[in-house]
Parts: sequence; C-alpha cells; structure tokens
Amino acid sequence: MSNKHFISDVHLSDTRPDTIALWQHYLRIGPQTGDQLYILGDLFDVWVGDDDDAPLACQVRTSLQQLTQRGVVLYLQHGNRDFMLGQRFARQTGATLLPEVHRLTVAGQPTLLLHGDQLCTNDHRYQAARKRLRSRWFQCLLRLRSLHARRRIATDYRARSDNNPTPLSQMDATADAVLDQLQRHHATRMIHGHTHQPAVHQHHLPDGQVAQRYVLDEWHTTHASVWIDDGHHLHRQIIGNPL
Repeated sequence: MSNKHFISDVHLSDTRPDTIALWQHYLRIGPQTGDQLYILGDLFDVWVGDDDDAPLACQVRTSLQQLTQRGVVLYLQHGNRDFMLGQRFARQTGATLLPEVHRLTVAGQPTLLLHGDQLCTNDHRYQAARKRLRSRWFQCLLRLRSLHARRRIATDYRARSDNNPTPLSQMDATADAVLDQLQRHHATRMIHGHTHQPAVHQHHLPDGQVAQRYVLDEWHTTHASVWIDDGHHLHRQIIGNPL
C-alpha cells in the first residue's frame, strides 16, 4: 500500500549544508515508488524564480526529477519563502502545484493542507505584505527584473524576515482562522507548517466534532520529522542526518 508523506519548512539554502545533506538523505530513504510526497511550502529558504541557475537550484531540480521518475508522486504548495515557484519548475521536476488550501482524505478523514501563514491573522503587518507579495501583478513585475536584481531583493527580504521583532505568539495560527478554514472546507483535520511550533492541537467544531491540527516541524541540521499516512493512521517519523 502506498503512503502519503507530509513535510514543510525544509528551508534549503547554501548557508545550511547540513540541512541539504539531510534532505538528500531523506530522498534516498523516504518515499518509495507509488508513495505521495506533499511539500507544504518553504522547501527553499528563498526562491527568486524558475530561471534560477544557482548550483543548489539545479541540484534540487535534478533530485526531485529523479524522485518522480522512480514513481513517487510529488505535490508542492507555496510558502512565504518560495511563493515564486511556478509551472516551469513543476514541469522540470514532475511535480504538481497545489492551491494554497487543498482538501484530500488522510487516514480516512477529510483533511486540509496549507502552508499555514494565512492562519496567522494577528500579525497584521505580515498579512498585508502577504497580500501584496502573492498578487499576480507584483509577481509579474518581479519576474521582469533581472536574476541578479531578484537575488539582491531576496537577500534583503530574508534579512528582514530573520530579524523580525514580532513576538512568536503574534505569528502563531489563531483559533478563529483555523475554525474558519475547517468549516469552509468541511474538514476535520488540518496539516500545516510555517509557525515552526510542532504540535498536535484539538479544535471543537460548532457541530460537536473535534478536529485535529498537525503542525509540521522546521527542518534542522541534525534531524527532521515527517508525518506519514499509511492508509489507516497518521504517524510521525524522525529522519536523522547520517553525517
């Protein structure tokens, strides 16, 4: 029986060679032929466009292409760091780009997949920036800039994000936003990343049902976790860096 793998927030970057090694190790030992891999945003620490020819970008394209060629079904969602991933990257890797909220059945329950940044509704400054960055006109204007210029812009954006003084509590998902998505899409489970605060939460729906929310881990230099649906249960697996 095929399995579904759920990960997010890998944050691949040249500045994190151990995380790159952990990612490569996971691709070797993780999803098998017939499995489905769902990457729920922020695969890259920053993505400047599908024309990126940097060594890391080329390496990841090749590794994902090899993954899908051996029969793993790959799905990608945009994160707040790699919202510029496009159809060209999807074609090159054999991936399918998902909408920002995607509903499917996981371990027998209707489940929502999302990156999770849209749930952080108390962070008003970020939500305003998110609306601008995700707009079609902004991304079209950005693609008109040279690759060099986009890299410079991305470096500035990453520096501002890494030095963000917003309290963690303000950047966390709000219960109202979670319940709104669950009710709107008639789901009883949610899987997301973004907040880097892994946990399993329970939310009481107005009809009396209890929904579960799985918050995925950020990848680190020494270990990462994957949530796996084996067709019956959703369980967590720890991947250790072999280095």
